[in-house]
Amino acid sequence: MRRAVTLLLVVGIVAGVCAAYVVVTQPPWFERLRYPLHYAEYVRVHARANGLDPALLAAVIYQESKFDVQARSPAGAIGLMQLTPATAHGIATRTGGARFRTSDLLDPEINIRYGSWYLAHLLRKYGRERLALAAYNAGQGNVDRWRARGEPIGFAETRAYVTRVERLKRRY
Repeated sequence: MRRAVTLLLVVGIVAGVCAAYVVVTQPPWFERLRYPLHYAEYVRVHARANGLDPALLAAVIYQESKFDVQARSPAGAIGLMQLTPATAHGIATRTGGARFRTSDLLDPEINIRYGSWYLAHLLRKYGRERLALAAYNAGQGNVDRWRARGEPIGFAETRAYVTRVERLKRRY
């Protein structure tokens, strides 16, 4: 009996050490489990079509929705890239989408296509990734005001968002 208890104790300690090693070192296989990449083909295709780093696009999707196609925000944003219907309608109009419907945002391919176009638009407008990400999160009007006043990103939540997306980009 004592030998069985000792063996269980040793196995428990070894398992704990192994688990701690995985959490601390975060080997690549663990990172892939923790930060899955769903809809990889859409991410690659639309990143390439819009001149984006696919890792940045994947990071934004993960941060916005954790790849949940049904995600909805209290502000009315929908889908993988959390686009509002008004923003998506504007993107559809600018990119030749003649018959946009709000339900289109639940289609992963359309959501990623529109979101990647919008992210690329923000990168062109602001010329810096941090500002483009801030605009994606807080809106262009806020970023324009901060820039006009020479201020940094004005919302703590938006600064944290930008930092998280940049960290996630390194993971993808």
